[in-house]
Amino acid sequence: MEPDLFTAAAEDRQEKDPAGSPLAVRMRPRTLDEVVGQQHLLKPGSPLRRLVGEGESGGGSEGPSARGGGGRRAGGPAGPSSVFLWGPPGIGKTTLAYVVSQATNKRFVELSAITAGVKEVRAVIDGARRASGGYGKETVLFLDEIHRFSKAQQDSLLPAVENRWVTLIAATTENPYFSVISPLLSRSLLLTLEPLTDDDLRGLLRRALTDARGLAGAVTLPEDTEGHLLRIAGGDARRALTALEAGAGSALAKGEKEITLQTLEESVDRAAVKYDRDGDQHYDVASALIKSIRGSDVDAALHYLARMIEAGEDPRFIARRLMISASEDIGLADPTALPTAVAAAQAVAMIGFPEARITLSQATIALALAPKSNAAYMAIDAALADVRAGQAGAVPLHLRDSHYKGAQKLGHGQGYQYPHDLPGGIAAQQYAPDEVHGKRYYEPTRHGAEARYADVVERVRTRLRADSGENTAE
Repeated sequence: MEPDLFTAAAEDRQEKDPAGSPLAVRMRPRTLDEVVGQQHLLKPGSPLRRLVGEGESGGGSEGPSARGGGGRRAGGPAGPSSVFLWGPPGIGKTTLAYVVSQATNKRFVELSAITAGVKEVRAVIDGARRASGGYGKETVLFLDEIHRFSKAQQDSLLPAVENRWVTLIAATTENPYFSVISPLLSRSLLLTLEPLTDDDLRGLLRRALTDARGLAGAVTLPEDTEGHLLRIAGGDARRALTALEAGAGSALAKGEKEITLQTLEESVDRAAVKYDRDGDQHYDVASALIKSIRGSDVDAALHYLARMIEAGEDPRFIARRLMISASEDIGLADPTALPTAVAAAQAVAMIGFPEARITLSQATIALALAPKSNAAYMAIDAALADVRAGQAGAVPLHLRDSHYKGAQKLGHGQGYQYPHDLPGGIAAQQYAPDEVHGKRYYEPTRHGAEARYADVVERVRTRLRADSGENTAE
């Protein structure tokens, strides 16, 4: 018996006792039109719609050339391509495969790269060739976790994909450009699934509350409970429905028709965080995070970071605040602070939650424990204050651009000393305009690595003022 995405026994049980199946199973989309999110992949004529046979007959979105004019292969020379579904867990890869398995008139086989090997792949390919030659039946192979296949195992799929003995739907949570061999990837379409938004999940939850397959109106979900449920879900549809089912079960057990916030907290053992991403809490907690880092209280900083994460704050917002803190509160006291924060922001943008919490934690700890200096922050603000007050005099003649025709006649560049030609690489000449000559904007601390900069700046300033502030250019 061929492996199938959902076993016959499970389907039979679900048919006889739908209420006995998990809510997430009962609410599985039956058609592509019921799929939540991923609308960029579900437009008319898209690869997924062609896989389920839309447009292959009648007045679909495809023309006669795509339908093949009644040949054995319905798609003809423009038949549906093999596809890779790439995205994080819980956003619909298996759901899309399930919809294809239910809606397509093709033979559907499912394998998991966790348990299958070359032997199983070859058996599916042989079966596909027999079904195609003997019955004119095409085969769709759903291969989950394809990134777990070795190069040799992926190689075994190449002839079948290239000759269209099978139409491959491969799901992966890892970047296929790194985890899938290029010959296989080049013969397929890469479809990137986008994270589900709160609006996507909100629509799914409200459908589950009223749909006959779901809770059929047995309970209601107040706005505050819904908001907490969305935070719990973290963009994962399966997690959202599981939490909803747990909350509904607790409410009904207590004879309540409404899933209160307290009931949901009790049923999923996860307290709601008082945090409004558009209100005071958003700014108050973010401010407390930065001030705790500035104050070197690593434990308080981690507490506020956890509150922001648990409340569903955008990880990119947190990462931006850390980058600002690295320059505003640490600066040259630890020159590695800013690169650490920037690297964290880049990593967060690439991996997202839940793993991004670890990266944000690492950066927060590093910044909180780093020596502190606001000298860079104070220096630029002091310089800006002078500029805004009108102290922005003419650039000294010897510093002006002398590369264009006629510049020398104006005296530009005359007397300029090239520091690299001098001992120590420092030329004792005036650099600032007369209005601010001698002003000291940067006042380094003696904290951490900035102590070295404090020694350097004093030595350099002494050399630059060797002529009592007058231009020594000759």
